[in-house]
Amino acid sequence: MHSTEICRPVLIRNSLHVLQVILMLTKLFDFNLNSVTESSLWRSTDYGTTYQKLNEKVGTKTILSYLYVSPNNKRKIMLLTDPEVESSLLISSDEGATYQKYRLSFYILSLLFHPEQEDWILAYSHDQKLYSSVEFGRRWQLVHERVAPNRFYWSKTGLDKEPGLIHLETIISEGQALYVTCKLQNCTEANKGKPFPGYIDPNSLVVQDEYVFVQDLHVISTDENRVVAAVQEWNQNDTYNLYVSENGGVFYTLALENVVSSMGHEGNVMIDLYEVAGIKGMFLANKKMDNVVKTYITYNRGRDWRLLQAPTADLRGNSIRCELPYCSLHLHLHVSANPYTSGNIESKDSAPGIIVASGSIGAELTTSNVSMFITSDAGNTWRQIFDEEYSVLYLDQGGALVAIRHTPLPIRHLWMSFDEGRQWNKYSFTMSPLFVDGLLGEPGEETLIMTIFGHVSHRSEWQLVKIDFRSIFNRRCTEGDYQTWHLHNRGEPCIMGVKRIYRKLKPIARCVMGKTYSVTMTSAPCDCTEADFECDYGYERRSDGKCTPAFWFLPSSMSRSCTTGTTFINSTGYRKVVSNNCTAGVIAEYTARRQHCPTQAPKGLHLVTSEGKLTATLGTNVTFLVFLEEGDGARTSIMVDFGDGHALTYSNVSSIEDGVKHVYKAVGIYRVTATGENSLGSESVVLYLHVTCQLEYIHLSAPFVAVKSKEVNLTAVLWPSQVGTVTYIWWFGNNTEPIITLEGSVACTFSQEGVNTVTVQVSAGNAILQDRKTIAVHEYSRSHLLAFSSNLDDHNPDVAEWRLDVSRVIKNSMVKATGVSPEQLLVTVLPGLPTAAEVFLLPDKELTEGKPEKNSLSEILLSALNQNLVQFTLRPGVQVTVYAAHLSAAPLVDTSENHSGSAMLMLLSVVVLGLAIFVVYKFKRYSKWLISLNFLRILLSRHFLCPQMKCQSAFRHYQYLAL
Repeated sequence: MHSTEICRPVLIRNSLHVLQVILMLTKLFDFNLNSVTESSLWRSTDYGTTYQKLNEKVGTKTILSYLYVSPNNKRKIMLLTDPEVESSLLISSDEGATYQKYRLSFYILSLLFHPEQEDWILAYSHDQKLYSSVEFGRRWQLVHERVAPNRFYWSKTGLDKEPGLIHLETIISEGQALYVTCKLQNCTEANKGKPFPGYIDPNSLVVQDEYVFVQDLHVISTDENRVVAAVQEWNQNDTYNLYVSENGGVFYTLALENVVSSMGHEGNVMIDLYEVAGIKGMFLANKKMDNVVKTYITYNRGRDWRLLQAPTADLRGNSIRCELPYCSLHLHLHVSANPYTSGNIESKDSAPGIIVASGSIGAELTTSNVSMFITSDAGNTWRQIFDEEYSVLYLDQGGALVAIRHTPLPIRHLWMSFDEGRQWNKYSFTMSPLFVDGLLGEPGEETLIMTIFGHVSHRSEWQLVKIDFRSIFNRRCTEGDYQTWHLHNRGEPCIMGVKRIYRKLKPIARCVMGKTYSVTMTSAPCDCTEADFECDYGYERRSDGKCTPAFWFLPSSMSRSCTTGTTFINSTGYRKVVSNNCTAGVIAEYTARRQHCPTQAPKGLHLVTSEGKLTATLGTNVTFLVFLEEGDGARTSIMVDFGDGHALTYSNVSSIEDGVKHVYKAVGIYRVTATGENSLGSESVVLYLHVTCQLEYIHLSAPFVAVKSKEVNLTAVLWPSQVGTVTYIWWFGNNTEPIITLEGSVACTFSQEGVNTVTVQVSAGNAILQDRKTIAVHEYSRSHLLAFSSNLDDHNPDVAEWRLDVSRVIKNSMVKATGVSPEQLLVTVLPGLPTAAEVFLLPDKELTEGKPEKNSLSEILLSALNQNLVQFTLRPGVQVTVYAAHLSAAPLVDTSENHSGSAMLMLLSVVVLGLAIFVVYKFKRYSKWLISLNFLRILLSRHFLCPQMKCQSAFRHYQYLAL
């Protein structure tokens, strides 16, 4: 029989009693039966030194499933039985010493204790019914049917009118739900409240502090009258966007995009966001970008985020080369749902600045090569402490740390540090190795006692090891053992508008702080800077750091409720970060201003460029002028949308009399819009601006050989690739009429054999450039790719003249090795490395029936190549062998009548690179070709690669009901 025991210990510490009680529920799970077959209840009254088994007091055959302690009276205990055996509960009022059993008519799935009334409990059943009890479970009354799971909440004193009010979400249909309130003992239709008049999103009701949410989102925090919520946008699967609210919890702005999420064991969504204990406004988050997850840190509640600097050395003192932003430290941010095992990250209010977490170093967060890291200065610098995962317990308010290795193997040692993780001492906690299942610490931050529980083997009884660390310390701390520590962010002492100085234990001190120690902090306000303000509702932070209106938001809409003669609050686009205590400085510049309401709707709005043109050059300043014929210009806001994702808003027309300047970073036709709006109306005007840049070079990409009456593709490549509106003019042979297109490629056929000339002219703005190519047209042709011995790459400068010379040498070598007529071979070396070439097999003009001999000619050539007969001397001592490149079972290109396609396949980027290198070779003959090559590769990456587009997400039109 394969089985294992599950343990749930609970420590009961009552301030009125010196007695400290631990209750522990153990369950034996049979994997063959897939169920719990036995349970045992244990009780200790000497804090884990000895335990008494209470199975006889609860029933020897009773199988217990859950253990609860009243949050308002630790003497009251509730035990639930396994509903598959019986549906009962056992109640104790003497800290678990004695019990009374009560039968239930329903199966309890979850319990919710009242935050203040010790006997009030809500119970949720397996059939979606909600029950209430005001006698600590001795009697139950049905509250409501068809209640959504985990969507019921107790009222809160000072926020609700009645203390016995219950907030709950009821299920109407598969896609509809209602938010209702009920009285505890009288939830009839007449007494129901409906705070929200319509339907709400299913599984969306959240009641937390003074807020009630009826939209589908995950509320992370409502601390200090500020809501932090995670919302999954339509284009997200495993990530969420993080939003923060103003003081009212109604208006939200984007704080961080694409925060990683995962599913918990109970199907709940877990967001990779961690609020650091002991330091207000400090968070860590894992963000996914380009399919890579990285860890970011903020010190001002999400206003600014940055990567973590990796440690400079590993455990063995070896230097770690990790440069931002390409390499950084990444942390796992999951907090353990089990209170008896450590999560991936730990911090304590009593030990500000100390964070212990598991993670990895590199370009992204990984689950392999996981190590343990610690910081003593709130994330500015980190040290590696273990190269495996460990559970870490804070002792004596952070004055000491205990670490136990995460391993499925039995262990007998633990590690302890007295200097914030700089050095670790090894201690043995048991004589026999133990499979560790969890840790239990003494309540309170000053704990110096811990209990380790586990098994000697998978079939053995529980083993508990109580460890008292007080004997390790030989004295209590004195004032000389403490030091001051300045909180900072990369040397910047002003965080959240203040300079904070903490009193903490010196790393070299080895003493007991005890219960008398408390964290003390002194602070002094700083002058306000832009960094103390976040984007206000409706505004988004651009790449330059400025807050500008989102595409969906019109700032003037905030004054629509205005009436003539009154005033309204006009946002500057910024608001001070909640809990930020800065003073003076730029506070007047960034704080919202009270303004008079408009008296006349805008009329006669004009938008022109300062030069009166509808064209502009890429990268230069374009000045737009905005005029208003009628309307109160001083009370009308003007928004200018430049059409490229950027916009500016001005509170009045007079402030933009000198024009609005903007620089476009890409060519194209932009729709520029100016909108004037006040509470009495609005007006818009549109201008279409053509942004162009100078055309420098063109290159005609065409095959060397074409088959008669077979279609070939011709492509004109521009440098730079985007220059605005372009016209292409194509000339074929001696034709007097060209073909004109707006696309850079055409398809054509040649009806006669011989040499044909193709010319393309490109007209862009005032510039016209052209390029010409000759194409050999034959009845049929066949081609093979060629490869070379690797020594040729060492001498390949990758310029056109060199490729032409080598092509002639290869052709001569093939003629010499095969005896084939030179007129039947055409060789061209392709641009790029490694060196490659293509050989074309042409028909013999002297044969009246030329087609039958093409296969034998191909076989002769391939035979010579396979026998390494085709060789040439590049220079003395450099002998090069030519091979057939066997990329596939068939030739790369076959242009006989039984095949279609061009006689040559060329990659566009390779052709452009060859053109660019040819220009350097021709006009900068005396410069080093390697430097030119590298430089042009950089240019190509800028001009020919399509820029990555970034989607800006907006939290638009989400409405919440805030009570």
